[in-house]
Amino acid sequence: MTHDELVISRIEDKIRQCRDGYYVTSTGLLDSHEQALAKSVMRKASDVKTFLYGGYDGAERRMLICVPADLPMTQDEAAEGLLEVLRISKPSISRELTHRDYLGSLLGLGIDRSVTGDILVRPDGADVIIVPEIADFLLSEYTQAGRTHITAKVVPLTELKVPEIRTEIIRDTVPSCRLDTVISSAFRLSRAKAAEAIRGGIVSVDHIECLKPDARVEEGSSLVLRGKGKAVLREVGGESKKGRIWIVIERHV
Repeated sequence: MTHDELVISRIEDKIRQCRDGYYVTSTGLLDSHEQALAKSVMRKASDVKTFLYGGYDGAERRMLICVPADLPMTQDEAAEGLLEVLRISKPSISRELTHRDYLGSLLGLGIDRSVTGDILVRPDGADVIIVPEIADFLLSEYTQAGRTHITAKVVPLTELKVPEIRTEIIRDTVPSCRLDTVISSAFRLSRAKAAEAIRGGIVSVDHIECLKPDARVEEGSSLVLRGKGKAVLREVGGESKKGRIWIVIERHV
């Protein structure tokens, strides 16, 4: 069984358990490719309410939550208690730690990526979204990141610190709102390089992997190019005198 087939099988099991057992079920935290697989299964599950949840608006890693169709429960109620925050602090005199430092040290403990969500880095540490089941283990074993001594505590999801996002505005014209042309503009790549990245599975639109360079991007869509960052297509305007389309992109820097 391939990885994709295994992911789909697990998602189908969660939906089946929800429907047959009449209780809320959830998967582990999924990356953008796994979320795309989940979406394909969700479209067929008309008898179960499904949604993706990562702990805050804009989360990249999200879990699938399944709720019986006629159960009077909101999404917030269904998600309550499924995630919490591991708050990491580091000495002020130590070097700045990166997302890679925190993620590498977490995976070095032998935990599966599916039990951790987004890692939100701050100058004085980071907030890591986790499932409650691994909290005690991390409090005991997670003492270093990038060879820097760290301390950790668990706080409720309501206390999550989302770093302030710095952005730049890009105004450009494109021949069309194809995904490859918009990615090319947003991340200053050639169109061929943008298409290659899309086909390579490292581009997501609204948190879902997209493999089609010619997919149309709608105004307001959130774009991620793995390793390069995030951008939002804020505005699609009229045509220039040369027949090109005016766009405004907000890119996170």
